[in-house]
Amino acid sequence: MNEGRYSTLLGLKGMSSSAEEIHVARDLMLAELTGARVHIAHISTADSVEMVRRAKRQGLEVTCEVTPHHLALTDEAVVGFDTNTKMSPPLRSQEDRAALIEAVRDGTIDAIATDHAPHHLDEKMLEFDRAPFGVVGLETALGIALSVLRSDGVPVERIVEMMTIAPARVFSLPGGTLAAGSRADVTVFDPDREWTVEPKKFKSKSRNTPFAGWRLRGSVVATFAGGREVYRAE
Repeated sequence: MNEGRYSTLLGLKGMSSSAEEIHVARDLMLAELTGARVHIAHISTADSVEMVRRAKRQGLEVTCEVTPHHLALTDEAVVGFDTNTKMSPPLRSQEDRAALIEAVRDGTIDAIATDHAPHHLDEKMLEFDRAPFGVVGLETALGIALSVLRSDGVPVERIVEMMTIAPARVFSLPGGTLAAGSRADVTVFDPDREWTVEPKKFKSKSRNTPFAGWRLRGSVVATFAGGREVYRAE
């Protein structure tokens, strides 16, 4: 639970934004000192984003990623104590969410990462304080990214870059491109197809999603791994 208005209203122990920002600041200072390459996973606060933005302007080798749920939700979603809204880092404020979307738009954030964390129903059906962190992300990542970011003026090309070329570039991995000779790992999607998130239809064995019932625009049509079709939508 993010430390703030809603943690106070709900009587939940809050996780301060400063806890994240102190670590980001430390790692960026060490990167400047040593010339090391640093990647910040699951960035979630406005101040963390601003520190990365300044570091990039200084020429430091720093990259970062954001999750779909931090782009789509705020700590207000925790009202009702749904443990599918419990994740680490926690859902932050509306101001933080707006800063993340702006950082996607201006290129400060390099990639989108699902932070896929499956849990059995029994594990999540506990008191909020006792339930494990995390939500499933693989089956909703593209739909959430397309629906949320396009409504804020982010072009489809930028979203595709953040889920393909950019992560491959950040981690020096093959793939992420349709160039001849590259890995034939391809997702075909319809950017305008609308669909409703129905956890019972997930291919994953886990159903712990905060997006059940959401109407999304943008859906996967087919997936190829190594040139072989491994999934096709109904």
